Amino acid sequence: TEVRHRAAGATRAGGGGRGPRPDRRACRTPPSHFATRGQGPRGYRPGARGAAKDEPIMRHIIAVLLENEPGALSRVVALFSARGYNIESLTVAPTEDPSLSRMTIVTAGSDEVLEQITKHLNRLIEVVKVVDLTEGPFIERELMLVKVRAVGKEREETKRMADIFRGRIVDVTDKSYTIELTGDSSKLDAFLLAIDRAAILETVRTGAGGVGRGERILRL
Repeated sequence: TEVRHRAAGATRAGGGGRGPRPDRRACRTPPSHFATRGQGPRGYRPGARGAAKDEPIMRHIIAVLLENEPGALSRVVALFSARGYNIESLTVAPTEDPSLSRMTIVTAGSDEVLEQITKHLNRLIEVVKVVDLTEGPFIERELMLVKVRAVGKEREETKRMADIFRGRIVDVTDKSYTIELTGDSSKLDAFLLAIDRAAILETVRTGAGGVGRGERILRL
C-alpha cells in the first residue's frame, strides 16, 4: 500500500510522466522576422492604415454613360452598396441617343477610393464610359423646390430672401410660398441656412447634374 501511494505521488508531481510542458512563447515568430520583410502577418504594411486616414476626403461628381436598359441603374446602385461607397445624390435620364442614358453620381472619398469606384464601374457590362468631372473645369447645377411658411410679416421677408438668391416663387397660398432655386449645391445649402429653419415645410432637390467645360465631352 505504501508503495502504491508513493508511485501515485510521483506521478502527480511529474505531470503523469509526460515531462516538462513546452514553452509556447518560443513558437511565436520573432518581431525581427517581419521587420526584415517589410510587412506583417497577412500582408499588413506598417503605417498603411494610418496613411489612408490622412488622405483628404473630397467631393466628386462622376458622370457615367451607360446602356438604357432595365436593370442598369439597380446594378450601379448595388455596386456602391456592396462595397460601402456612399451616394450623396444620383440622377439619370436618357441622352439624345435613346439607347443611352447619362448618370450623374455625387460621392465623397479619397483619390484611392475614387479610383476603385471607377474601376468597378468600368467592369459593368452596361457602362460605356466613366468620367470624373471634378478632375477639370465643369459646370454644376441642381434644382430645388422649397415650401416655406409665409404668414404676416414673414411673407415680405421670405420674398426678399428669394430675390437675393435669384429664386422664383412658383406657388402662393395664404400661408405658404413655394420657391424654386437653381444653382450649385453650395448655393442651395446657403439658402437653407439663410432662412428660418422652423419656417421650412418641405424640401425637394433633384440632385446635381454636371457637364465639363469647353472640349470636355462625354459621348461615344
